[in-house]
Amino acid sequence: MAARLPKVRLSALVVVLAAVSAPAHSHLPEITGGKVPTLAPLVGEVTPSVVNISVHGRVKEENPLYRDPLFREFFNVPKQLEREFQAAGSGVIVDAQHGYILTANHVVAQVATAQVTTKDGRHFVAKLVGRDPGTDVAVLRIQQAGGLRAIPMGDSDALQVGDFVLAIGNPFGLGQTVTSGIVSALGRTGLAKQGYEDFIQTDAPINPGNSGGALVDLRGQLVGINTAILSPAGGNIGIGFAVPINMARRVMEQLVQTGGVRRGRIGVVVRDLVPEDSQNARAKLTEGAVIAEVVSGSPAEQAGIQKGDIVVAVDGRPIRSATQLRNSIGLTPAGQRIQLTLSHNGAERTVSVHVAPANDSTATVPRERER
Repeated sequence: MAARLPKVRLSALVVVLAAVSAPAHSHLPEITGGKVPTLAPLVGEVTPSVVNISVHGRVKEENPLYRDPLFREFFNVPKQLEREFQAAGSGVIVDAQHGYILTANHVVAQVATAQVTTKDGRHFVAKLVGRDPGTDVAVLRIQQAGGLRAIPMGDSDALQVGDFVLAIGNPFGLGQTVTSGIVSALGRTGLAKQGYEDFIQTDAPINPGNSGGALVDLRGQLVGINTAILSPAGGNIGIGFAVPINMARRVMEQLVQTGGVRRGRIGVVVRDLVPEDSQNARAKLTEGAVIAEVVSGSPAEQAGIQKGDIVVAVDGRPIRSATQLRNSIGLTPAGQRIQLTLSHNGAERTVSVHVAPANDSTATVPRERER
């Protein structure tokens, strides 16, 4: 049996028909006072600070034929071959007065100069101030260039998972591109076997060519330098990584002052906190770094740091993991002092520790886990 249609009063039917025939725009709800939400004003403020970087040059490679003694004896085989290379990346103007540009080390790793193109189409030759493979951070400088606009630096330690961010760069050499997403995770490590890692993970689309570009929060502040993606096919799958601006800023300060990074150490071996540590320490801690060993005669021993102490803060900033503690110590210039907040048996104390030069003070990547 067919279902009966419900009875509708004539007056109600007239109202419905009138609503259907009325212009659609007369029934659209007002959003934010009649204005459509947009990020265009924010994008307009920050994009002039992001530049495209083009590098080209020649790189020497070992000739595989030179390994064969027969070829070396009977043929004039050169020991090294040269090949030309060309690459594109991105950078961020962080000091308009002095022309300093932050970028990723791997973008400019094999050159002394790079071609920089601003959003308004101007071209400049930028010189390499310094680079640090350990953090994948490099600094370029444009001299005698007026009209540059720097982006303000934010506080990457204040980021939270779920914060909205914009990624701005030069993907695939197409030109300046803006994408958006959220902070997917913080403190990511394990992307490289060596180095100082504390990556911001984001699902804002990042592709080849975005390296060195800006990760910006909704306040228009720079919170990271885009550096890597995780992708089996080489394109974006929603997993991108950026160097936190707090880390990049500390590296930049040393690069500008000395042209290199001088690592520090205090003479401890550290590991991540586990629940058993909190129980044994009579403290309800969920984050921190445990002192697993103190080197005899080291600055840490002289400051009274003991095996089993749990480091919960450095210079007042909370410490989440052993990796973060290693980064904090390793990126502190030798000769300075740092304040470590320690928890032991449920009681907290703060000690001042002198940072000594690392054993590999001229190196750019750490060779051991001691800090």
